[in-house]
Amino acid sequence: MAYVNPAGEFTRDQRYIATRITADGRDGFPVETGRYRLVAARACPWANRAIIVRRLLGLEDALSMGVAGPTHDERSWTFDLDPGGRDPVLGIERLRDAFLARYPDYDKGITVPAIVDVPTGKVVTNDFAQITIDLSTEWREFHRPGAPELYPEKLREQIDEVNEGVFRDVNNGVYRAGFAGTQEAYEQAYQRLFARLDELSERLEGRRYLVGDTITEADVRLFTTLVRFDAVYHGHFKCNRNKLTEMPVLWAYARDLFQTPGFGDTIDFVHIKRHYYEVHRDINPRGIVPAGPDLAGWLSPHGRDRLGGRPFGDGTPPPPPRPAERVPAAHSAEPSR
Repeated sequence: MAYVNPAGEFTRDQRYIATRITADGRDGFPVETGRYRLVAARACPWANRAIIVRRLLGLEDALSMGVAGPTHDERSWTFDLDPGGRDPVLGIERLRDAFLARYPDYDKGITVPAIVDVPTGKVVTNDFAQITIDLSTEWREFHRPGAPELYPEKLREQIDEVNEGVFRDVNNGVYRAGFAGTQEAYEQAYQRLFARLDELSERLEGRRYLVGDTITEADVRLFTTLVRFDAVYHGHFKCNRNKLTEMPVLWAYARDLFQTPGFGDTIDFVHIKRHYYEVHRDINPRGIVPAGPDLAGWLSPHGRDRLGGRPFGDGTPPPPPRPAERVPAAHSAEPSR
């Protein structure tokens, strides 16, 4: 399976299933507790967003979660982590099965995160950007007491503006560098990536979070790229002007979030590395997975408290992950927990 575009610039296929699960059910899928299943992969930064937001909002009882393994082939993500290689709720071996149940001739990407309608076994949506927004805005009835406002109405315009630049130059920018097929396309993506990271460093030098004084959707979206930077993007995708650990403001900001309940406790570094280095064989033909980097620094003091801010605003931190959803200690930066 090839990822690099030999003609030059990598262009992400953004044809997602735009159906939404809403409080009023206007697309035919009303918010209901227990009806839907979030299918995610801890390896994937786009899915990691949904895992974090679900945790922060306390939606575990309302929206169950299936976790795919870290690798996949050209057909789709698989449930090889589960007994018998089948998702225990959906009863399927591959996420592809849920897409084909709704669209027998589906010809677009089988991507995570995806939300599946459990009674029918049909995928509802894989529109990753809208999924997390809807978890904040449409699923309010099922938020835990003390859930934070991740997409507050008064800040939405600012959050959307920050998210647009972060997606274009950082979230997707690392892929544009890594999957570029020409020197020119690679260097263009590389320059845009680090120009944006420099801009974000300046923005965050005097403020704890990207928008306002609490964690928002914007922080979730930037974090999932930063946490993968040294483990994957710096080497595998040739984003090597600096490591994250060599960018003081962003490194401290990322550690601050990592040490915040709901962020670092969702990160599986083994899955992350296995996915990129084993799946992208046109970049890494032998599938050799690096032994490093050293993860101990993620738990070192970050000093960002001095900037003030209240991580959860008037809310409270989420409780620890449920036993079935904990990242194995050997896969984490917290081996002693």
